[in-house]
Amino acid sequence: MSALIQARNLHKCYRDTHAVNNVSIELHKGDILALLGPNGAGKSSCLQMLCGVIAPSAGEIIINGEDLFERPGQAKQAIGYLPDTPPLYPDLTIEEYLTYAARLRRVKKNQLRPLREQAIQRCGLTGYSKRLIGNLSKGYQQRVGIAQAIIHQPEIIVLDEPTVGLDPVQIIEIRNLILELGQQHGIILSTHILPEVQAVCNRVQMIHQGQSVINKKMSELKKTEQANLRLQSPPHLESLNTLPGVQQIKEISPNYYQLTGKELSSSLAEISQHCVNNHWGLLELSPKENTLEQIFIELTSGEIPHAPQISDRDAA
Repeated sequence: MSALIQARNLHKCYRDTHAVNNVSIELHKGDILALLGPNGAGKSSCLQMLCGVIAPSAGEIIINGEDLFERPGQAKQAIGYLPDTPPLYPDLTIEEYLTYAARLRRVKKNQLRPLREQAIQRCGLTGYSKRLIGNLSKGYQQRVGIAQAIIHQPEIIVLDEPTVGLDPVQIIEIRNLILELGQQHGIILSTHILPEVQAVCNRVQMIHQGQSVINKKMSELKKTEQANLRLQSPPHLESLNTLPGVQQIKEISPNYYQLTGKELSSSLAEISQHCVNNHWGLLELSPKENTLEQIFIELTSGEIPHAPQISDRDAA
């Protein structure tokens, strides 16, 4: 199956700031991809480039088989975009606003009414279509924002912070809506609410200092486990690489290590016996819960080596 989005080697420079540095993003139908990163990491620039709002300094973007730069109109027609501040008009009713959004998307007149009603129904707005947007709660305004993003039945939906400012009940409602939409579309979700990512997304890509630091399926992240190891008489770090089930070892402090491996919990007994047999003085071996929050903090808490800078020719 061909990808809905193929963005390769994207760069974005703002004068002396290299905001996005060699980032590639791929999206398929049925994907709900979380695009994560701290403030200023380059997420919004990536989303705006994918949606054609800003042009990259270098790189290539193919949207549903169309080159975004050579055929921007055709490429953008496949995208529905909800920015972090929904582009709503409070003095319009939901019906009036969605009619306006459909016309902007060049929906044919004979399709306007059925597509509008479908968007209203899918977003849980039935019975509210005659109400002014300015009189709606924050949660229902977010629903209207999503409705305008899907009014033209795009293959791709991009949602930037769709649940910010919502109460727990509204968050659950929007989460269920995203899951439903994900069955028929490809979705990119940018959010700082990490439990929400774990609840709805099947892939995670993290951006830090303009670069992609992880791009994995959620199932792969959940399989990765960690443990803390403390030894009284540790060997050289190279010798610890022989520990069963361990893929990576990080020295936290003298005699104290963080072990990482897939399904590491099943190897703890063997690791313990290995340390005892080698007379390393085992003081502690404890499993460590590997949450998305923990992974996020570890990957975005320090400096990373910068990729090669783009040349003036590439940026042209």
